[in-house]
Amino acid sequence: MLRDRIEHRWIEAFASALALSKIGPGDEVAILSETQSRELNVHLAELALLRLGAKPIHVAAITPNQTAPVPIRSTGACQALQHHPGLLAALTACPVVVDVTLEGLMHAPELPQILKSGARVVTITNEHPDALERLLPTEENKAEVLKAAKLCRGAKQMTVTSAAGTDLTVAMEGAQTVGVWGFTDKPGTLTHWPAGLVVSFPKSGSTTGTLVLDAGDVNLTFKRYLERPVTLQISDDFVTDIVGEGTDAELMRRYLAAWDDPNAYAVSHVGWGMNEAARYEAMTFYDQRDFNGTEVRAYAGNFLFSTGANEFAGRFTEGHFDIPVRGCTIALDGQNVVEDGKLVREASA
Repeated sequence: MLRDRIEHRWIEAFASALALSKIGPGDEVAILSETQSRELNVHLAELALLRLGAKPIHVAAITPNQTAPVPIRSTGACQALQHHPGLLAALTACPVVVDVTLEGLMHAPELPQILKSGARVVTITNEHPDALERLLPTEENKAEVLKAAKLCRGAKQMTVTSAAGTDLTVAMEGAQTVGVWGFTDKPGTLTHWPAGLVVSFPKSGSTTGTLVLDAGDVNLTFKRYLERPVTLQISDDFVTDIVGEGTDAELMRRYLAAWDDPNAYAVSHVGWGMNEAARYEAMTFYDQRDFNGTEVRAYAGNFLFSTGANEFAGRFTEGHFDIPVRGCTIALDGQNVVEDGKLVREASA
């Protein structure tokens, strides 16, 4: 296990990443944490902001009681704010929020109020700084992600196929698309680091077909490389059957059933990873407590499939899977953007 010790190189990495969000001398910044936050990252954020000449304050919430029937991991929906008026007053008073909560603010119910105030949110995901140091955001990746997001917003249909048997169709008209490259200087926006991916939240009734998760694909909620294939049959957005033998299929069936909520079986978002620095095999090098999985979501060429909440389709649930799938061909209106798990650089917006 890596030591939780302040390292000079990690202060430098945090300062470099935050500087890309145009945080500088005199800027008022709220560092949002909770009692279960990774203390090392909280301290590194503070030291990096001070190095940049910013004026940080700490806004600390208490991690609430568990209410779900099963453990919740990697949802992107921080539960610590609980609509607390004091916390929200502090966050909406600062033009920048550096978010080092356990799950992050991306899908938190309080996020719209925070963004409406004009604050921009930089979420540092719950990774060990050893991983964050390797995955500094770049202007080049921003340009690539923006281009991909434009393609998605202009598309009518996404198709996903693979040699393993995937054959999935997603209606893209009316989908909400988000590109994330790891920094932002625009008021009322959120980014997260590590980054380098594009995802779309389709409208209700948009996704149908077969998704084959082959041995070696990753279920990031379980932080587990699959050992045997699992086939998901999907009709009008909902997983209707989970076909497979062995532990991986059994884990998925049990976890989804535990929610007793049909929306846990629904499609949340679809997209693909675009970060050439992110590594598929990274999860093998970290203890589970030191690894949140953002890197594996972002590795270049994976088809990122997610189940659970999709507010744009009117579905809300705490049950959530993020599953990066290898070896897929992803096409938008017949134009390949990923071929057999490799980015197509010639795809044009």
